[in-house]
Amino acid sequence: MKVILLQDVKGTGKKDQIIEASDGFARNFLFPKKLAVEATPAALNAVNKAKAAEQHREDVRKAEAQELARKLSGRVIRVSARAGEGGRLYGSVTAQEIADALNSQHGVKIEKRRVELPEPIRTASDTEVSVWLYPGITAKMTVKIDTTK
Repeated sequence: MKVILLQDVKGTGKKDQIIEASDGFARNFLFPKKLAVEATPAALNAVNKAKAAEQHREDVRKAEAQELARKLSGRVIRVSARAGEGGRLYGSVTAQEIADALNSQHGVKIEKRRVELPEPIRTASDTEVSVWLYPGITAKMTVKIDTTK
């Protein structure tokens, strides 16, 4: 009997997968636990429509991320910090401060973990950072430190 899995079933298959299951396994285990439905033309059509809708949503998210990357690439983010002799900062500039500055200066709300900063900025120099927007899509921006004494 052909069935469409509604959830991942260990040892059997993944969600939305069409599998050939024995009649007893389907009737006695998969159907009562609502893990699968029979593969009728209507059920197959519903699964295909759901997959198409999810693919469309994913394409829209990717297009929005690409547009945002084009908008942000090459922009300068200004962060003010106190510095001592030789441009050494008191403390450091973290990813959270960069995300907050990006929100206030460019109106883009980004989580701090999406700011790819290998280590906190401790000197008053221009530093290039990457902002992760979507898998495979990043925007490179420059962080300029405005120092006060």
